[in-house]
Amino acid sequence: MDSLITAAARALAAGDPIGALSRVALRDDAPALALRGIAMAQLGDLVRAKALVRRAARAFGAKEPVARARCVVAEAEIALVSRELGWPAQALDAARATLEAHGDFANAAHARYLGVRRLLLLGHLDEAERALAGFDPAPLPPASQAAHELVVAGIALRRLRIETARAALGRATRAAHAAGIPALTAEVASTALVLDKPAARLIARGAERPLLLGEVEALLASKTLVVDACRYVVRDADSVVALETRPVLFTLARALGEAWPGDVTRDALIAQAFRTRFADESHRARLRVEIGRLRTELRTLAGVSATKQGFVLVPRHVREVVVLAPPVEERYATVLALLADGEAWSSSALALALGASQRTVQRALDALAATGKAQSFGHGRARRWTATSAPGFPTSLLLPGPLPGD
Repeated sequence: MDSLITAAARALAAGDPIGALSRVALRDDAPALALRGIAMAQLGDLVRAKALVRRAARAFGAKEPVARARCVVAEAEIALVSRELGWPAQALDAARATLEAHGDFANAAHARYLGVRRLLLLGHLDEAERALAGFDPAPLPPASQAAHELVVAGIALRRLRIETARAALGRATRAAHAAGIPALTAEVASTALVLDKPAARLIARGAERPLLLGEVEALLASKTLVVDACRYVVRDADSVVALETRPVLFTLARALGEAWPGDVTRDALIAQAFRTRFADESHRARLRVEIGRLRTELRTLAGVSATKQGFVLVPRHVREVVVLAPPVEERYATVLALLADGEAWSSSALALALGASQRTVQRALDALAATGKAQSFGHGRARRWTATSAPGFPTSLLLPGPLPGD
């Protein structure tokens, strides 16, 4: 490798894409193409970066498997930043295996982290944890160690293991400072801010207050019956009843939880659950049916007793009932939660992450755009969506994937 290529590679490793380009911008050999592609990715021109990295991979060919594998890893990272989540994970796994076989453990580790970050975006936390199980980052350079700890922290935040996340972020901060890469240091600092911002609202006995992620973790581990409006479940410390696919039942459970220890009138329940201001006998009959279904779903956690005016929630094993709600009520909160990471998403990637149809996601995006909360650029398959402004709350409780006990 010639001196200009070496200098450009060192500049990129130090987070200096301009310095790298100044050395190889006019060269079209395979190493220069790869370095130019990575530099353009660091500068944010992801379309050109992807094209350059692909040209480099073709130029290296089968006779240089390590260099070609590095190009595959670079292209996967560009795809991740571009939120093209449908890229073939098998190609990244094959590249990682090639790098490990040839002793390039730092780039192999980077490939592993890219795969885990994709799993995190898709909400596949169990697979992400298995991918990291038993992996020791100690022999890696500081930048790779910081990346490892960021992934560990990301999983812990989604699992609501706050002390684990805090410890990982502390290690990531030290590794990022040792690496001396400003962008990496900023990423760690931005992730750490999530711990100190309100993550949810606690509604209990007619009052409400904000909760930090650590307080949410403590609440879910306590002897309290929680009607969780972030995940659409009813839970205590030992069991969870999922009502995500039963919106009417969850609406009834939330109304009863917010009113506890008091009851809710039949007319109020009908208005909330069936979205009507005028109740007749057919609505009252339907309410009785839905209350019966709710009793069946919650039988291990609570009963639903009739009162003179309506119904009241009666917990079986705990003495307190609360509602855990997002800090901001938003119809398309899960879509905004993904857009809030600051990256540009395609509707297909959002659909893949949310497990919804692309048409459903597109309707949500159109509605958000109509209210000025999301904006798009590009056309056709190149169309991307971003949030017009940060929604003002961390997204850990709204992103795809289970909370403890799910």
